Amino acid sequence: MDTNNKKVYELRIKVYIIKDIPLPEILAKEAEYIDSALAKNERWLEYHETNRFKNYCFGGLYPIEKEGVYKKDNIYTVTVRTVDSNLAQYFSKILRNHYTDSMKGLTVENRVLPRKVIGEIYSLTPVIQKSDGYWKNQMSLEEFERRLFENAVKKYNQCTGKKIDEDFQLYTNITFLNRKPIANEYKGIRLLGDKVNLKIADNAQAQELAYFLLGTGLCEMNSRGYGYCNYRWL
Repeated sequence: MDTNNKKVYELRIKVYIIKDIPLPEILAKEAEYIDSALAKNERWLEYHETNRFKNYCFGGLYPIEKEGVYKKDNIYTVTVRTVDSNLAQYFSKILRNHYTDSMKGLTVENRVLPRKVIGEIYSLTPVIQKSDGYWKNQMSLEEFERRLFENAVKKYNQCTGKKIDEDFQLYTNITFLNRKPIANEYKGIRLLGDKVNLKIADNAQAQELAYFLLGTGLCEMNSRGYGYCNYRWL
């Protein structure tokens, strides 16, 4: 892995919906679409099956369906981000014509997210901390924040081959944007997560890590669509 600062690659894929998909199932259907694309290539299948940080994330379909169902025969956009340039190239080639029984890729637009001073990042899909049920019933906010920070640092270290000094403040404030936990279906179970907003600290390491997290997602299960974030520049 190169040890220079990572770029965040963003792919916007237009997808045609083959059958209605209820909102709680949408991330699972998108994950199935991406997983099956990875499975078409031996190298990327092995990558998908290895127990490691996957270094990509994706959001829900856009535009958001207010009635809670993504409708058959409509076209939506799914945004995939990654910090792995090789994976970005592969996705760009494979996803434009790839299909499952629920969606088909049509076009892919690529760009690199510019580096500017990040004021805040906020999750568009629920953030998941794996525990025995919903995290608020299992751990304190302090523990939640510790795990969020450790997960971010581990991802960065694994991807860059660096070992960063962890004595820095990543954010100055965390806000939970939902009143009650958000449920999504995954392999027959209901996963409960939260949408969070982080006000990013004004130091070089925090800025570098926040930019990186836009490409990998916050916390866990990012390659299932969880912890995908948007940003506001200062």
